[in-house]
Amino acid sequence: MDLGHRRRDGRAVASGPRLILFNKPYGVLAQFTDEGAGPKRPTLADFVEVPGVYAAGRLDRDSEGLLLLTGDGRLQARIADPRFKTAKTYLVQVEGEPDEAALEALRRGVRLKDGMTRPAQAERIDPPELWPRDPPVRFRKSVPDCWLKLTISEGRNRQVRRMTAAVGFPTLRLVRWSVGEWTLDGLSPGEWRAAD
Repeated sequence: MDLGHRRRDGRAVASGPRLILFNKPYGVLAQFTDEGAGPKRPTLADFVEVPGVYAAGRLDRDSEGLLLLTGDGRLQARIADPRFKTAKTYLVQVEGEPDEAALEALRRGVRLKDGMTRPAQAERIDPPELWPRDPPVRFRKSVPDCWLKLTISEGRNRQVRRMTAAVGFPTLRLVRWSVGEWTLDGLSPGEWRAAD
């Protein structure tokens, strides 16, 4: 991996990795500064000390998992712009047990307040082997839950949560596992690595 490049005058300029894969923990803002009022919240700056990179897309504070960081504007656009239809796969713990009709609705696309979503890939899965969340997900003995694997190709605000709620199954935990060809495999919460 080339960790530097040359300016037009031929002099070397140091730079960081072109793309960083980061496992964003629950409760961390997907930005380098906290501009909100009140107590300081954890940000990317608490985990990633690489200058000149920023998030390619978003991942809500109450979501976990893969966040890509880059300083390359073209790469950022290719990853985040919905026109490129980059697939994003999520492991989603939902309240209740979606039946085939609910999964088929997700596969066809769901009407949200901001319009129809693109069709998604949706399937029930066994509970994945993940790290414990801090704080833990609230469990209710009287209400079952299950896990879904959901792949979408757009990135509206809180889209996965709104989609599962629209079919009657609110999201309890949301972990982004992959974006395009890049996965979370081998990264613990708060860890990052340069993409090969």
